[in-house]
Amino acid sequence: MAVHESSDVLIDELYETTHQLRQFVEIRLRAGGASVARLRALRMLARAERPLRMRDLSELTGVAARTTTSIVDSMERDGLVERVRHPHDRRAFLLRLTDEGLRCHREAEEVDRRALAEATAALDADDRAQLRALLAHIRKATA
Repeated sequence: MAVHESSDVLIDELYETTHQLRQFVEIRLRAGGASVARLRALRMLARAERPLRMRDLSELTGVAARTTTSIVDSMERDGLVERVRHPHDRRAFLLRLTDEGLRCHREAEEVDRRALAEATAALDADDRAQLRALLAHIRKATA
């Protein structure tokens, strides 16, 4: 049942579904020592063609700089990411995944893939196409 906090019950249900889906994935990731926030950071670092600045990672993940710093600090403590000197700016550091970070990323992506497949298993191809089309309408209207 949706928590009615907006002026549109459809939007309430969309928010609630998104929140519930995130929690569903979060529980599965936490069992392996990860989280949705950590996965997003790992994903962006793994996809980057070169090491990223903290600000770039923050922008790519859509997370506040302070939160990004906290996530990176914990990943650094766990040996998943390392800070390296920027080659052209002595004051700056770049972030890159370690081998352990790459391994953790692969494992977390697999957990995420399985969780999302489980969550959407009841949707057939037509349902998926219809839902994607409806969501595209909302994105287009709000672009």
